[in-house]
Amino acid sequence: MTTKRRQYSKAFKFKVALEAAREQKSISGIASEYEVHPTLVRSWKKQLLEEGQEVFQGNRRQEGKEQAAQEAELYEQIGQLKMELEWLKKKAAPSVETKRGMIETEHPALSIRQQWRTHRPKSLQLLP
Repeated sequence: MTTKRRQYSKAFKFKVALEAAREQKSISGIASEYEVHPTLVRSWKKQLLEEGQEVFQGNRRQEGKEQAAQEAELYEQIGQLKMELEWLKKKAAPSVETKRGMIETEHPALSIRQQWRTHRPKSLQLLP
């Protein structure tokens, strides 16, 4: 026979943690009065002291799920945009012969490097 795990309301947790924070009774006394384990009382008290009353009021699980779903959607969009960018780079790049035809090896004023900088695609303009 299995026993169902007890779940405590946020208001109950706050009440117990607040009483533990007042330190008028021992943790063991509070735990026996409310019929919970002393470890739970200590952890609730710690949470209350660190995060205040809102620790037991917010719906953290749902917020976490919503944030995880949004992150997954954003990562999916990033992946899609990366694929599109790679495809565009492939399609927009001129052939090697076209690039070679743009550069004059015997130009009197511009070196090959300077010519390459002026003829490279816009996506590479930021490179030195």
